[in-house]
Amino acid sequence: MAKNTEVSEAQSKFHVGDEVSFKIEKQTFKGYIDKSYTNSFLITFESDDPEIIDKYHKKVVINNRHLKMIKAAPQPVEDDSDDDEDDKESTKSNNNNKK
Repeated sequence: MAKNTEVSEAQSKFHVGDEVSFKIEKQTFKGYIDKSYTNSFLITFESDDPEIIDKYHKKVVINNRHLKMIKAAPQPVEDDSDDDEDDKESTKSNNNNKK
């Protein structure tokens, strides 16, 4: 059976690097998304509780429905026009070299 790799609608609002809050063991924590899975995220977080640190080692996988956005990470802007200009310039320089 093939894995479902489509991003769910609930998950699409979160990205790697976002700061989120979540609850584990009736405590609320803040952390950063490290990796995205189909329906959940790997989150790195800090805690002062030695039992939590020993049990989770500062990382936990949380279902996307249990996350709350605190601060979105900056997303890179994709601009195709820069690539086209670079191609044109390299073509111009190649044409000039041929003359």
